[in-house]
Amino acid sequence: MDIIRDDLRGPEIAALLEAHLKDFAPHSPPESRHALDLEGLRRPEIHFYSAWEDGQLLGCGAFKRLDDTHAEVKSMRTDPKHLRKGVARAILAHLIDEARALGIQRLSLETGSMEAFAPARQLYAAFGFDYCEPFADYVEDPYSVFMTRTL
Repeated sequence: MDIIRDDLRGPEIAALLEAHLKDFAPHSPPESRHALDLEGLRRPEIHFYSAWEDGQLLGCGAFKRLDDTHAEVKSMRTDPKHLRKGVARAILAHLIDEARALGIQRLSLETGSMEAFAPARQLYAAFGFDYCEPFADYVEDPYSVFMTRTL
């Protein structure tokens, strides 16, 4: 598996991110959805990565710099054809390493509180993320949980 810094120009990435937004829409109202669209991910404070193997897109993930020492994990997604192959674990480990290399000292995230997001919460907990209060511009929301860890 090769994980690369991605410029978000490829059609495979666009399709995966569109599916990401569409799949989670039924689980929460619009005001509780915090996933970024393609243009939102192209902002300079976003570091976006994709995982590939034999020319196939396996998944993606990103982090958004909030300040010099704090970043937020964004857009973690594994292509459904590649679930349970360690893609999300590899991407999250890569994000942590890249953030640490840039001097980030804390990574935080927002994910869903519903059962559909239980595997994501378990993954984050396995990587040392603990539940926390809302951070940055987030507010308490019954559809969201917040997690953080120091690097």
